[in-house]
Amino acid sequence: MLNNNKIVADSKENFYKMLIYRIESYLSAEKDVLANLCNVAALLYDNLEDINWAGFYLMKDGELVLGPFGGKAACTRIKIGKGVCGSAARDRRTYIVPNVHEFEGHIACDSASNSEIVVPIIKDDVLYGVLDIDSPKFNRFDDIDKIFLEKLVKKLNKYLDWKEVTRI
Repeated sequence: MLNNNKIVADSKENFYKMLIYRIESYLSAEKDVLANLCNVAALLYDNLEDINWAGFYLMKDGELVLGPFGGKAACTRIKIGKGVCGSAARDRRTYIVPNVHEFEGHIACDSASNSEIVVPIIKDDVLYGVLDIDSPKFNRFDDIDKIFLEKLVKKLNKYLDWKEVTRI
């Protein structure tokens, strides 16, 4: 039985280390990509503090399409270059947005969101999607979040065959 207890740690770094360890235990026990993405989204949503959405947008037919997530219903499709997710996908870099209301072209799926971090999912130079996390707090995300969420995406790349859930 896998552990579903809320993660408690003495520092943000140790929290992320324990979270990634727990996520890897799920990834290593299951081959199905969609099942794994569902569990990763759930673990992020249940364990990260001060967030209101955590999940994935996956590349399908040249745009980002909503994938597994935790939170309120979300925008279904995002064009590359549009909003924070589309910009991170286009630029192939992580975006930390302290105030989404100041981000030109921000797509407001949930009016409660005030800050956001988006990490592109790139494997073998192919963009497969993005990991997107929103918060109702301004300035919620920092370089520690960036470092560890990028490490999480590397773990996903190690275990998942993205071609199973995307149509590039």
